[in-house]
Amino acid sequence: MRHVRPILGALYRSVFRPIARVAGDLLGLVPALVAGAGVFLVVAGLFYYLQPAAAEPTDTPTPAPAQSVAPYSLPPRASVAPSGSPIVAAAIATRVTIPALSIDLPIVVNPNEEFPLCNAAEYMILDKPLAYPGLPQATYLYAHARTNMFLPLLTQSKTKNGAAMIGMWVEVYTDDDQRHVYQISEVVRHVPDDFSAFDRALAARTDQLWLQTSEGPIGYPYKLQVVAEPVGVLAASAADAHPTAKGNVCPDAPRCKTANGGGCRR
Repeated sequence: MRHVRPILGALYRSVFRPIARVAGDLLGLVPALVAGAGVFLVVAGLFYYLQPAAAEPTDTPTPAPAQSVAPYSLPPRASVAPSGSPIVAAAIATRVTIPALSIDLPIVVNPNEEFPLCNAAEYMILDKPLAYPGLPQATYLYAHARTNMFLPLLTQSKTKNGAAMIGMWVEVYTDDDQRHVYQISEVVRHVPDDFSAFDRALAARTDQLWLQTSEGPIGYPYKLQVVAEPVGVLAASAADAHPTAKGNVCPDAPRCKTANGGGCRR
């Protein structure tokens, strides 16, 4: 028996221990492989809907067709889409969500605005409404940097210039029951609060999403911009695409200067 023990010890060191170590390494990969597979399935599922989708009674996507996926395209507003695919309609944005930051806001227009509303995002109107996701132009949304609004954008931007936001998905719903998915590609801090802030967005000739919020209190001279690029389009339910909330006048909004002023206190 004394002679057998050294043999078993050597056998363990030379065979069983290496096998156990390799097995442990393989098992350690399982969570990563599962997580990676989940991400792949989500992305693969999205890319089956890269052309505008038919609205569904619920937001559950229809199973993907077996044929190869067509590349995402953005035909001009007046053009005819590729054969067999729908035309991209000029449908106005109604809701914006950033799931990773727990942002979920209705999108409204505030007539004769003197101060932005609370608990809502608004689309920018310059020479035209910048509010049509999917068209070859920018969609430009803004909201206060407050709790339950765009505050998470400002908070994230203060760490490594918002590097953690790059790659996050933004979803913009439209009133034709579509969900446009974008991916954040750029965070622009300390943008002067003047008309030049819109130069790049106005120059866009492809589908882009721009989000804006404040970097300080009322009158602060700089804004934060977050830019996102299109990923694809999914069908949405009418309930998801038409939120009932419309925002409200902020409790600390300035007093109205005109009789028909919007977003201000009477």
